Amino acid sequence: MLMLIALSLASAQPLPVAMQQGPAVQDVWQPATTPKGGVSWRILEATKETTRRKADGYIYSKPVFPAAVQALNGKRVKVAGYMMPLENSSRQKRFVLMAYPPGCPFHTHAMPNQFIEVIADTGFPVELETATVVEGVLQLTGQDESGIFFRMTGAKPG
Repeated sequence: MLMLIALSLASAQPLPVAMQQGPAVQDVWQPATTPKGGVSWRILEATKETTRRKADGYIYSKPVFPAAVQALNGKRVKVAGYMMPLENSSRQKRFVLMAYPPGCPFHTHAMPNQFIEVIADTGFPVELETATVVEGVLQLTGQDESGIFFRMTGAKPG
């Protein structure tokens, strides 16, 4: 195909009609769909961060929560996301819930406003392929410059 494009460019000939218009490219890099009655990742992603570099060279960050996010602090909420297990078990009581699928090689580094540390009362079955709905008490964290902006406690499947 690259050869055909190169030949078309070199000879000033137009590309074949089939190559001129293809199907629209759909952006598959979307956050998990908001569950009914749940919180959208777009709201959580509105959280900004301030950073500073200490003398040791490390970069530290703190969250700047907008009013819509501050209103969720301490509330029981429901969020859908992709599980990143933290335990060596088929059921997870502690895991990271990410806005975006973790398997994409082009988007492997989530920003602090794109994941939630989840601490559950009962273990969630490991699910790596599809979004998991989690319900729990959202805590706004990060003022200690830990890099974790959100934590959910008392979590259960939503």
